[in-house]
Amino acid sequence: MHFQKISTFLANRYRSLDKGLLYSSYILIFFGILLTFAASPSVAERNGFETFHFVKRQLFFLFPMIGALFMMSFLDSKMIRRVAGVGLILSILLMIFVFIGGVETKGARRWISLFGVGLQPSEFMKPCFAVVCAWLLASGRLIRSFPGYILSLILFAVIAFLLIKQPDVGMLITVFGVFCVQLFLSGIPWSVVFGLGGVGFISFIGAYYVFDHVRTRVDWFLNPQPGEAYQVEKSMETLKNAGWFGKGPGEGIVKTELPDAHTDFIMAVSAEEFGFIITAVLIGTFAFFIIRGLYLMREENNYFSQLAVGGLLTQFAIQAIINMGSTLNLIPTKGMTLPFISYGGSSLVSIGFAFGIILGLTRQHTLSRGLE
Repeated sequence: MHFQKISTFLANRYRSLDKGLLYSSYILIFFGILLTFAASPSVAERNGFETFHFVKRQLFFLFPMIGALFMMSFLDSKMIRRVAGVGLILSILLMIFVFIGGVETKGARRWISLFGVGLQPSEFMKPCFAVVCAWLLASGRLIRSFPGYILSLILFAVIAFLLIKQPDVGMLITVFGVFCVQLFLSGIPWSVVFGLGGVGFISFIGAYYVFDHVRTRVDWFLNPQPGEAYQVEKSMETLKNAGWFGKGPGEGIVKTELPDAHTDFIMAVSAEEFGFIITAVLIGTFAFFIIRGLYLMREENNYFSQLAVGGLLTQFAIQAIINMGSTLNLIPTKGMTLPFISYGGSSLVSIGFAFGIILGLTRQHTLSRGLE
């Protein structure tokens, strides 16, 4: 009898999820598995690993990703806030620990090794920050004595400081974008919005002069020289010659030439092997997910859900734009995973966690314009 109640509860929760968002996640997960099989074996062999090294690791992280997705989607908004709050505290503590016992890669400390598995704490900080920040801003608007704006600003400042110290400018841009969108949705004056935009622009200029890798990538983008931006050049060449239907699964050669074919430039592999039509379907799925999420956010009737969903959708959009924009040479290159698609255990689980929150909050339609 007890088992029957649990199964009935889970079945009802599943039926109440928005099917448009849910099915789009299934499509993206399928594309992610397909492109991991297509892109990663060549990269693994080139780096001295066995052929399916990255495929096995990605499939290993697929299970906790799906678990996180459904776990968060079945929770109510109060539990989502609590889980995100605990997750944010743990993420910040681990981001601090990165400077003590973290692994340095290419001059940056962003990773820690946990039981032999690489973990990037800032990936889990992103969705937790969006939820906690939404709670602070919603509370500040509903309870005049609660300093929600000030607390959210302090929280952002702490996270920004830790990201600059790593350094991880791309992650900082994502978090800053999420924060700005949530402030805008919370109803701050336009003057503050433009002021934040000015701060972001000045900060980017500062990053150009402070961080060598940022300056190098921007210079390559503004004044490209033959051979300097090798991966971008190969990616653009591949995209130009991809055709409508591609060369067929496993027939591409760009994956044998690009070091980051399974992560930053996985769209080039998709275009070469599966062609423009299938790649357009993939991009269209991302667009549908964002538009559908925005529609459901507008239909929501409480501030917390609107702000949290808006922030998480912004996170997805920024990641997708940076990844695709780098592949198409529309923006300077930045190592940013394509949600659900690119190889990366921390990124995959974090995305499942964030997507589950979106499903959970859009499933609920409360009657009061409050936190519940």
